[in-house]
Amino acid sequence: MAEYDLTKTIIPHCDRHLVFPLLAHLAESEIFPVEQVQAAQYELAKETNMVDYAVSLFQQLHAEEDVPEEFAEKREKAVHTNEQLQQEAQAVLDVIEKPEVAQALRQDKNQNLQYLREHHNVTLEQITALYNFGKFQYSYGNYSGAADYLYHFRILSTDPDLTISAHWGKLACDILTGKWDVALEELNSLREAIDARTPSMPQFSTSTPSSSAADPALAQLHSRTWLLHWSLFVYFNHPQGRTLLLETFLSPTYLNTIQTSSPWILRYLATAAVLSRKSASGALSSRVRHSIREIVKVIQMEEYQYQDPVTQFLKELYVEFDFEAAQKELSKAETVVANDFFLGEFRDEFMDNARYLISEAYCRIHQRIDIADLSERLNLSRDEGEKWIVNLIRETRMGADAKIDLEKNVIEIHRPPQPIYQTVIEKTRGLAFRTQALGAAMSRTQQSLGAQDAAQPTVVEAQ
Repeated sequence: MAEYDLTKTIIPHCDRHLVFPLLAHLAESEIFPVEQVQAAQYELAKETNMVDYAVSLFQQLHAEEDVPEEFAEKREKAVHTNEQLQQEAQAVLDVIEKPEVAQALRQDKNQNLQYLREHHNVTLEQITALYNFGKFQYSYGNYSGAADYLYHFRILSTDPDLTISAHWGKLACDILTGKWDVALEELNSLREAIDARTPSMPQFSTSTPSSSAADPALAQLHSRTWLLHWSLFVYFNHPQGRTLLLETFLSPTYLNTIQTSSPWILRYLATAAVLSRKSASGALSSRVRHSIREIVKVIQMEEYQYQDPVTQFLKELYVEFDFEAAQKELSKAETVVANDFFLGEFRDEFMDNARYLISEAYCRIHQRIDIADLSERLNLSRDEGEKWIVNLIRETRMGADAKIDLEKNVIEIHRPPQPIYQTVIEKTRGLAFRTQALGAAMSRTQQSLGAQDAAQPTVVEAQ
């Protein structure tokens, strides 16, 4: 299903090196012609210092042509630049790796710079050499080496823009080396840094910043949009990633970002909610436990600008209560999830949880259920359907309300009416938090306008 593939949509919000795994997945899944994918890989690789990789891609595309001489020149230049930058960076590393220097360094970066300058003649320009060498290492694919140099630079540097850029580079390195625990820590650290200030576009990106970067609010929105896309690599590989994704993406700040600049992220938000269904009874926040309800509201609001079988499945199930349409969308969603780079390995788990959601919703609005009919809606045989329903009743709260009549092959559900105060609680859940967030946003806007008015000079007309 090429029409539902999001690779083209996600690529503009990712660094060049993070795109390579996405294109490799496309080549394996054969959603698009292999020649087109290889051409895209070549266009990406030839702008990096991974010369040998670019040459191999060129030979695959143009088997009968000679390799251009420019690659040999680029390789020689890369080797020379690498040696030069390594010498500059190594001079700083030799100093900070000494035991006595490591013990003398403190949390105050300015104090550390003064100590290094006075005792070891290390200047801020020399510390920047760590950043330059780390960025060069990253450009030719030595991600683990780049991560080390960027980490040391970030500890010592007082340059806010380069420090943020090193954050982005370190996160990319951790993602590409598959260090998911470290990547999660780096992701949280970067998110705090973005929320605390208005950084510029990731300097590790090869994209050109737009004119909106001059506006601090738009620049921060841009950074958060990039962070949403980069975080998908972490959240769908870390063991606790789906729950953490819900916690982050459903926060007002990032939910607004999704609705404003990247509504296609709703696919991953909806999938994470479905995948978290079984763990929803554990020690999770109320936001995660009731995530599907909140996500369905957002899906309704943003349907005019984005929809796919995953989002439509939840809409048909929880808004329209059309179980036949939900089953059709689920069959499409299975293919979409299987072909998605981030979701492919969760296909079986997604389908298992989706069937439970259908069963729960169906049992919630019916008092007498034919087991054969429900089994058919779940695409299961009669025996499989019976086992499925027994497990559903056992694992959910319906155990005290549901009874199975095997002679008539039906389930009878007797629910006591819900108290009115409980209905009010459900309707107003989260209202206090949203009101507080809205009040804080209005206060910040008012303070900003007041500061602007105070900064304007007062013009006094002559009498």
